[in-house]
Amino acid sequence: MNPESRIYVAGHRGLVGSALMRNLAAKGYANVLTRTHAELDLTDQARVEAFFAQEKPDYVFLAAAKVGGILANNEYPAEFIRDNLTIQTHIIHAAWKNDVQRLLFLGSSCIYPKLCPQPMKEEYLLTGPLEATNRPYALAKIAGVEMCWSYNRQYGTRYLAVMPTNLYGPGDNYHPENSHVIPALIRKFHEAKQNRSPTVSVWGTGTPKREFIYSEDMADACVYLMNLPDERFVPLLGSDAKRLPSPQSGEEREFMPPLVNIGVGFDLTIRELAEAVKQVTGYTGEIVFDASKPDGTPRKLMDVTRLHAMGWHAFTPMREGLARAYTDFLAR
Repeated sequence: MNPESRIYVAGHRGLVGSALMRNLAAKGYANVLTRTHAELDLTDQARVEAFFAQEKPDYVFLAAAKVGGILANNEYPAEFIRDNLTIQTHIIHAAWKNDVQRLLFLGSSCIYPKLCPQPMKEEYLLTGPLEATNRPYALAKIAGVEMCWSYNRQYGTRYLAVMPTNLYGPGDNYHPENSHVIPALIRKFHEAKQNRSPTVSVWGTGTPKREFIYSEDMADACVYLMNLPDERFVPLLGSDAKRLPSPQSGEEREFMPPLVNIGVGFDLTIRELAEAVKQVTGYTGEIVFDASKPDGTPRKLMDVTRLHAMGWHAFTPMREGLARAYTDFLAR
């Protein structure tokens, strides 16, 4: 990408999209295209195609999605699969029709099997059953990876999917019922401090392990990958011919999706996370874990070997990121 490139950020107001906007602005990209939902309904195919035909973006960051935590995924599975399939299908197809040079599709680590070998490598995609609580969302994102792969194979496009680990940071969703774990904990501990509550209840046993990356780091990785020279970018775009061992049988299999994990390479337990958020928010009461609530996937640690081989590493320490996220929550 160069400073004059026309860059479309789909979903520019969300956690991912807003981080991308800040990163692009800091790097001097001034020709960035955005549309609010009121201006462009991405579930409306005709309007999406008209937008692409008129604006002719050179590069696309596909960050628009319907997202939420365990509760929201359980309550609205139809919306999660329908809306995500519709949005990504319209954008990917319109990008091809209008000769977009590169597209970056943002997915989620939940695309990997529930009991995936750890850390999770890109080639472990489609090797086992998914976590039931977010299966509709995960299947939509898997379809997005396959769609990028299929367009690359059939039309010679250059569409890459990236799978960030769990995100947190400025612009997060702090809704009490449909937020992810870090913003949910930030709100819980803050309100408990304000109300002088003696305890804070946290879902599950506290034993599952999770990896988290600060949203500003994630955005930097995305822009870094989109700027790779062709000789390094093109080999990432997927192959059915590269022979890889199956994680289950050890037998060789032909499978490498156009996929790069984005993460930090280490994880912590939900109990450790809750303690860290408690300290950052200044709450002094006790944490109670509600084992009657679901834990979700036991562990989700990304293998970031492929990303590191491209020359990028995360740079924001967890405690510093949490403090910044809490400052953002207080400001909002």
